[in-house]
Amino acid sequence: MIGTTKRKYKRWIHIVVAAMMLLALPMSASAAPWGAKAAQDTVIKLDGEAVKLSEPPIMLDGRLFVPVALVADLFKAKKIGWDKKNEETTIETALGDTIVLGDGVPVVYFNKARYVMDEAPFIEDGRMYVPLRHVAELLHAKVKWNKEEEAAELTTVQPAVVTEENGLGEIVKAFGTSQAELLVRNEMKTADGIKEGTSLRVVMPSIFDKPAKPYTEQDYTLLAKITMVEAGYESYEGQLAVANVILNRVKDARFPDSIRDVIYSGKQFPPAHNGLLDKAAPNASVLRAAKDALNGKNNVKGAVYFFNPKVSKGSFWSSLDVVAKIGHHHFAE
Repeated sequence: MIGTTKRKYKRWIHIVVAAMMLLALPMSASAAPWGAKAAQDTVIKLDGEAVKLSEPPIMLDGRLFVPVALVADLFKAKKIGWDKKNEETTIETALGDTIVLGDGVPVVYFNKARYVMDEAPFIEDGRMYVPLRHVAELLHAKVKWNKEEEAAELTTVQPAVVTEENGLGEIVKAFGTSQAELLVRNEMKTADGIKEGTSLRVVMPSIFDKPAKPYTEQDYTLLAKITMVEAGYESYEGQLAVANVILNRVKDARFPDSIRDVIYSGKQFPPAHNGLLDKAAPNASVLRAAKDALNGKNNVKGAVYFFNPKVSKGSFWSSLDVVAKIGHHHFAE
């Protein structure tokens, strides 16, 4: 009897330990995009020295992705924060810049400005992966791909200090940039404040050539309100899809070319005409969905209609090409 009790106790201990180990593992918020594969043989060098990341980089469509927190740490970032609710990583770099990256969101916030990356970050095994070139440049480094060694070579670039011998003109020439680009990179409107001793960031991130399309606070609020009325009870994915139907229509020549006109034209959105839209109070999930949609995260590309098949019936709705089914809604072209 005592032996049986001991065996049961040991088995219980093993179960508890196993459960604790599982809880200690990072949980995956989303899977890597199709076609992504671990780049086990790829070498990453920082200032000539090979570095070992605790998680391997990932290759996707010929582009190298790395865990953003690990790379930020290599460059001695002051702070690396994770917003679980909004699935966003915020980095305060060693030079005082602020970077904000969202899961599946192609737009990166850099010192409050918005730029479009070639590929959106994604989460795999609890880590956010981002394109190496983009994040390295934002952390003020140069990137070179060594094909023979299959190595990504990162070189830290120190800010240029203005001196009597090394003025603004000399710095512009030395780093192959322009005065206008240099001012933008250092958040300056004019060169009047550049005096001897001024430290200038000189690496020009390639994303500076791709500023994100701006949107107004009114657009954001209106998009969030219509999303709340139509899908406030749905999951974040369902809310994101509804917000994107509006934005897909703005881009489609068959519909008006503004968020407001899309919402208020026709009969697709009755809440815009019966007062419910004005009374809507978007919750946190809807606000995130609207913002992410405006920043290019689109889970229903091409869809310009959404409907609940239990409510909307008839030949028109049945003739549509459904591209996704999320929650209570079908999304169609």
